[in-house]
Parts: sequence; structure tokens; C-alpha cells
Amino acid sequence: MYRALTVAREYESGGDRIAALVGKRLGWEILDSALIEEIANVAHVDPQLAREFDERVDSWFHRISRRALWHGGFDSVAVLPETAVFDAETMALLARAAIEHAWETGNCVIVGRGSQCILQNHSDTFHVFIYAPFGDRVASARQHIRSAGDAPGWVRAMDAERSRYVQMNFGQNWRDPHLYDLMISSKLGDELVASMILSGMGIPV
Repeated sequence: MYRALTVAREYESGGDRIAALVGKRLGWEILDSALIEEIANVAHVDPQLAREFDERVDSWFHRISRRALWHGGFDSVAVLPETAVFDAETMALLARAAIEHAWETGNCVIVGRGSQCILQNHSDTFHVFIYAPFGDRVASARQHIRSAGDAPGWVRAMDAERSRYVQMNFGQNWRDPHLYDLMISSKLGDELVASMILSGMGIPV
């Protein structure tokens, strides 16, 4: 019996919508935007700042400067020390702690943030990767960004950032099929994909 579901997703693939749909059918908590709010609350920062660092990787220069300033930083985070720098690295540490706590509580759908890596060794967690045709994702992105002409580049950049996030924080290839129990295209339709995920989890649909 599974107690948690992780959903990794290509940018604008609809993975967040599908995760929410599965969560609704299961009656499980969804950790997506709610995760950002929780981290902002723990870190005592504005939620908008947390969003800016969400699933991001600090620049090389920032990482070098941070280590020099804080002598290696801190290895684990429950509550931020007063002297801590809030950046992408801190955000990732707090996300890991929140995800591990969510798994302990159970009955949760966790979207992105390397959750498929954090909970990889938990046999009671089902891991899904959702993708979609590039053209469909570009069309979707055009509805959300200011410059429609930048849509293809923006989609590629966001995918690359998510890939870097997983590589930097977990040493894993974001698209590695061995990280997932199911990889599925959202082109099949949200309802069907949600049903297939539930079926894969052994839950009658």
C-alpha cells in the first residue's frame, strides 16, 4: 500500500494539474504551492522570495561566495539559524525536510522538488514522470509569458533548470527512467492519465 506519490513533470506538461486531480481522487494533501508557503513560514521570508528560489540552482559565483562566507553552510535544516542566507541552496534544504516530513505523515502527493530522489528508497512511495509534446508545451507557455516569441526558449530553459536542480542536489539525471515507476504523456488527457496513475498504484478506478 502506498502512502505517498511523487510527480516530476516537464514544464507546461500539465503535471501539476494531474497531480492535483490524483490527490483529489485519493483525498490526499497536495504539496506544490503549499510547500512553498510552508517553507516561507519556517524561514520567515516573503512567499514571493521563496517562489523565486523554488527549484532553482544558485550561480557558480554565489555558491563559491556562500561557502567562503559561511564556511560550508549547514548540512540539515529544521529551523533556520538567524545568520543563514536564504537562497536556492537553503530553499532546497528546507524542501527536503518538508518532503521527508510529508512522507512520515503519509497520504500526500508531492510535486517536483526532487521528491523522486529524496524518497527513492521508500518502497511505499510511487514515482511518476509526466511529459508532453514540445509543441503542446510551447502553446501552453504562450498563454502565461509576456513575449510569445520567447516561448520555445522559455520552455527549454525551465526544463534545463529543473534538470540542473536534480543533478546539483541529488546527483541524478532528471529524466532517468529508473527513478520512476511510471512515465506517461499528458497528451492522453488529464482524466485518463490520473486513472492510469491510480491503476499503477493498485487503486481501483
